[in-house]
Order: sequence, then C-alpha cells, then structure tokens
Amino acid sequence: MIRIAAVGDIHMSKEARGSLRPHVAALKDHVDALLLAGDLTYVGRLEEAEVVAGELEGAPVPVIAVLGNHDHHRGEADAIRKTLERVGVTMLEGESITLEVRGRTLGVAGVKGFCGGFKGSHGHKFGEPEMKAFIQAADDAALALETQLRALRADHRVALLHYAPVRGTVEGERLELFPYLGAYQLADAIDRAGADLALHGHAHYGSVEGATSGGIPVRNVAMPVIRKPYAIYTLS
Repeated sequence: MIRIAAVGDIHMSKEARGSLRPHVAALKDHVDALLLAGDLTYVGRLEEAEVVAGELEGAPVPVIAVLGNHDHHRGEADAIRKTLERVGVTMLEGESITLEVRGRTLGVAGVKGFCGGFKGSHGHKFGEPEMKAFIQAADDAALALETQLRALRADHRVALLHYAPVRGTVEGERLELFPYLGAYQLADAIDRAGADLALHGHAHYGSVEGATSGGIPVRNVAMPVIRKPYAIYTLS
C-alpha cells in the first residue's frame, strides 16, 4: 500500500503562522507523501509563501504541490514556486515526479488547470479572440497533464490539480460558478492517459467525491470541504 495525505486551499497568511506545522510533523510514519492542491497563499503575496515554506520545511515525507489561482493573483507565482522549492517542496506545472515507496513507485503529474466548464455547459473556441484564448488555456493545461500522465512509468499514478476536472466535486457551489471552477478537458485527459486517482481543490463549497466518465476517482481536497488538515488516501 501507498498512503498519501492531500489538502488544498490552505490559504496561509502571516496570521496563520504555526497552524499547519504540527499537522505536517504528525505525518511521520503514517503516510508516504503529502500532496498540496493549490491556493497555498491567501492572495499570492511572497511573504505568505514564506509562511507556507516555514510550515513545510523539514517535513518528514516528500511534499508535492501545484499552485492555484490565488497564488497567481499578484504576479509572483515564479517567486512563490522558488520559495517553496528552496525548502524541498516539489512544485509541478506540466511536470511529474516518481517516488520510490517500499519497493513500489508512486507517480504524480501536476498542473494548475483552468476553467471553462463541464460538458453540456462549457465554453467553446468561437467568436472573439479573448474567448478563444480563454478556452485554449484549458486545452493547454489538459494536454500538459495528459502528456505527463502518459510518460509516467509507475505502479500508481495520481493527477494533482487545482481546478476541478468533473462537475461532481463542485456540486454544492452556486450553479452560476460552475464554469469558473473547472474544465471537462482535464477529465478527458485523465481518462485517455489513465490514473488511479485525481485530486483538486478550488471549490470551497463543493463535494468530496466524484469520478470521471471513465470511472477514475476524483476527490476535492479543499480544506473548507474536507474540514481537516488533510485527507488520507490509500493506493493498493
């Protein structure tokens, strides 16, 4: 078995300093990796990223993360990434990593993803250049995810996202917000490439459980949804 802890949308600020560190320390001997599904900072300030780094530094298990839309808000995403990498966090954006775990391998492919909606009520690359560019961003994220999942040679493969790949895990949010919470292209990419599990955040009022049309489990691990420091999943 491989056990992973996962959480997203921790939205750390200076006032939250010290709140996460005890839970990270408690991962020792209980899980094999910690996956963070974006929105690590409150409004994308570098000083907030430094708080996150302080909480994660010296973590007893590998930490793998993607950024979220909040982390991009002030245009400091690159600096936030470097700040977290400096304390050993593996940051993914159209990238992947494979971990050795007691003779087995865990592969994680990560992208932030983007929005645009789910099948039946999604945007199209039609009309104005701005609309075409909007949907192209979702297409590009899905292609990057699929490419990395296909390239993984691991016993277990996990897709790590910020935006939702399926409608099921955003149920509970206002219907008007659905097009801004995720994109069906991500689910299609996961089904085509294959995975054991997909994790995301972003939808604070969504639902924990969903699945792609191909039956791959999808879990919304946004902290406001799981209501605990992290959820634990077992791959066997």
